[in-house]
Amino acid sequence: MGDARGFLEHDRELPERRPVSVRLKDWREVYEDFSDERLQIQASRCMDCGVPFCNSGCPLGNLIPEWNDLVYRNQWEEANNRLHATNNFPEFTGRLCPAPCEGSCVLGINEPPVTIKQVEVSIIDHAWEKGWVVPVIPQIQTGKRVAIIGSGPAGLAAAQQLTRVGHEVVVFEKADRIGGLLRYGIPEFKLEKRHLDRRLAQMEIEGTEFRTNTEIGIDIKGDDLLVGFDSVVLAGGATQWRDLPIPGRELKGIHQAMEYLPQANRTQEGDKNSTNISAEGKSVIIIGGGDTGADCLGTALRQGAKVVNQFEIMPRPPEARADSNPWPTWPLIYRVSSAHEEGGKRLFAINTEEFLGEDGHVKSLKTHRVEQVFEDGKMSFNKISDSEEEIEADLVLLALGFTGPEKSPILEQLNVSLDDRGNVDRSGTYETSVPSVYACGDMGRGQSLIVWAIAEGRSCAAAVDQFLMGSTELPISVNAKEVPLK
Repeated sequence: MGDARGFLEHDRELPERRPVSVRLKDWREVYEDFSDERLQIQASRCMDCGVPFCNSGCPLGNLIPEWNDLVYRNQWEEANNRLHATNNFPEFTGRLCPAPCEGSCVLGINEPPVTIKQVEVSIIDHAWEKGWVVPVIPQIQTGKRVAIIGSGPAGLAAAQQLTRVGHEVVVFEKADRIGGLLRYGIPEFKLEKRHLDRRLAQMEIEGTEFRTNTEIGIDIKGDDLLVGFDSVVLAGGATQWRDLPIPGRELKGIHQAMEYLPQANRTQEGDKNSTNISAEGKSVIIIGGGDTGADCLGTALRQGAKVVNQFEIMPRPPEARADSNPWPTWPLIYRVSSAHEEGGKRLFAINTEEFLGEDGHVKSLKTHRVEQVFEDGKMSFNKISDSEEEIEADLVLLALGFTGPEKSPILEQLNVSLDDRGNVDRSGTYETSVPSVYACGDMGRGQSLIVWAIAEGRSCAAAVDQFLMGSTELPISVNAKEVPLK
């Protein structure tokens, strides 16, 4: 490494967030600029640790020590080359990934880990600014056609890889714009859509074709798809949301997060719709304490919510790793996202037992506190006596995660097998039970991280190319060689 003592001499530092009072007035990303000099100091904290656990902690197998060292040495263009060697879309992961690489950073054993994610996003932002990100035009055309169903990160990664080796690739998207949850599930303040649009423009120049407003299984039947294409990749994500079937669920004013967030994103795209769900002037309760819940929180605050409470059934995590959560496992600790910093109240160890309404509209939630218990290795939650409380709400947002892929007609028409969790079953080469049909990303693995989606998209592309051509030169993400055990 360029500075063998960097980790001893410098503390971890990240860009400051714009003042809350300022950023709540717009939908732009929340971070201030961070100088190259300060970033190079952060890159210098990367240790000569011998075994870089960050590589194995990253599903993409990113060459993290290499590009940290290159940034420290001011070799930004070469750092960008190393970055793109394993990751098609570092501008997405650098903004949205929770950074499992940092959780497994060796320095993190007893010090704050290296700011890997910030170095990553800075490299790619430099690369776009300098014009180093250019279309990679295929040198040959194979004559093979590949249909990719879904335009989220897994589908886009597979599409770009397959296009670049000369296949004719068509990406089908049922929505009116390309991007999947990157487009309509992630708020603008976390990912400004200009980052997505310029990557899509690159892909179109390379030769990838995008078709929107096309629902496979309805607009195009499964048999026609198999006849018209040499291979099919299912990358539709795990979009079947988890519901909360308790008394009062039928009341108006209770919505799924993925009913609410896409409408807010459409407004930022310039769409006009008077029926949009809005938190303006309302008492809002978000049920679910994960990233999607935080996205709902930041959105509701920008819309002018009167008060926001976010419920989480789990107890409040500890400030530091518990003994049962050692390095290099993902640290299960208390985190404060930019949205949590902006307002609202987080309530832990709380359960909703009933929605209460008036004139057919939700007006409050009947809740009680819970205690987390384990019996025979199984977790459950016991009600704490005399902890009942009624909390006002005229807008409730359910951010409870996803149970798997939607039961769309295409799955029946193609007759692919599903696993016991309802995901598309596939082999270690991402092939489904139907020859020539492959599945990658959340559609096969279940709800997961964006970094896993890209890793699986890349590896699935290599498997498809192998199937079509008999061999492949496409790389396989080193930590996504096989489908994880279920």
